[in-house]
Amino acid sequence: MKWTGVMPALTTAFDADLKVDHDFVARHAQWQVENGVTGLVALGSLGEAATLSFDEKISLIDTLVKAVHGNVPVVATISALSTSEAVLLAQAAQAHGASGLMILPPYVYKGDWPEMKAHVAAILKATPLTAMLYNNPVAYGTDFTPEQIQELAAEYPNLVAVKESSTDVRRVTAIRALIGDRLSICVGVDDAIVEAIQAGAVGWIAGLVNALPKESVELFRLASAGKTVETFELYRWFLPLLRMDTVPKFIQLIKQVQQELGVGSARVRGPRLEIRGEELSTTQAAVRNAMADRPKVAKASTPFGGK
Repeated sequence: MKWTGVMPALTTAFDADLKVDHDFVARHAQWQVENGVTGLVALGSLGEAATLSFDEKISLIDTLVKAVHGNVPVVATISALSTSEAVLLAQAAQAHGASGLMILPPYVYKGDWPEMKAHVAAILKATPLTAMLYNNPVAYGTDFTPEQIQELAAEYPNLVAVKESSTDVRRVTAIRALIGDRLSICVGVDDAIVEAIQAGAVGWIAGLVNALPKESVELFRLASAGKTVETFELYRWFLPLLRMDTVPKFIQLIKQVQQELGVGSARVRGPRLEIRGEELSTTQAAVRNAMADRPKVAKASTPFGGK
């Protein structure tokens, strides 16, 4: 698979009983593909993976693979408390049709470099699938430095990409300086995507794309093409929503945006709660303002079909 373009970090839809809504998951995935995304990344933080059982995770991969019929790759995020569970999840994801893996450090335990390297290496060796390393020290407390990423890339050929979410776009240039084009560099911070592309990023693991896929794809296209005027016109309009991806309640906020736009539900699993009061009214106002002030450069997503 190609680790480039806009790939949504998919939210996980729940029904009224907080069970995974597989029908909606399939329709949402198809709508994303219809609007130009280049892949689907499932089971990540935005997908509330920490609240999903092992079987639910594999069932979600099944649903997505069947929904997109090979039109885009499905990437399984590998996150677990233990290395052994992570290895089993990677192997099961491959068996159920995943095209690639996105590897997180272990939940809870913030180990040193030898421990984190051993964890990542075990997953890389578990399957022949190509993989992306996810570096998000803000969220996970584990920082894969450019030098450590270089070390992993030198030893494991199936490590082909990195999702750089340190919020520091200088990391993009630092990785490039060490290893050139050896890895595809993707960014997972919505409100730094334009700056990251200018620094050399070739992919975007995006959040608000769950609600606004065509707009996200167009922003990426314009920035990659160096269309500065159009890029910043669209970016300025989009930023109030994109910034929702970089705060602790990013899951609740992005799901709320989906609900406001009729492309999902705000339902989340505990310990999270849906936003209420001032948080809710502020979010609703941001969505209303964006829809009322849409610039011509913001190509609208296709209508979301189905019930």
